[in-house]
Amino acid sequence: MSEKVLKTEAEWRAQLDAEQFEVARKKGTERAFTGKYWNNHEDGIYRCICCGQELFTSDTKYDSGTGWPSFFAPVTEGAVAVETDRTHGMTRNEVVCSKCDAHLGHVFPDGPNPTRLRYCMNSASLDFEKR
Repeated sequence: MSEKVLKTEAEWRAQLDAEQFEVARKKGTERAFTGKYWNNHEDGIYRCICCGQELFTSDTKYDSGTGWPSFFAPVTEGAVAVETDRTHGMTRNEVVCSKCDAHLGHVFPDGPNPTRLRYCMNSASLDFEKR
């Protein structure tokens, strides 16, 4: 794994727009069915909005019906990290970029085969590169 990307809050604010900063750096979320990638069906790679690391491919994206981009697996095992999130009175598995710790979304055990996982991501934390 490459070195961690570390920036100050001011540096992240200068790089990201207000929604990207709130979601990726402050662990916010976008409203369902409002993000630019929830209904994207183009072929390509989804990268971290903060550091550009490859996170997911369109080959693992599927329509979960939730209104957020959903994937059944990251591009590589080390692309994302999972941390325990105990906010909002519940315990969930938060997904972060392994390179810069950007908040991406959450992972749930109700996805399709072959992994049975649903990586429910925020469009605001992603950048899409068409193949």
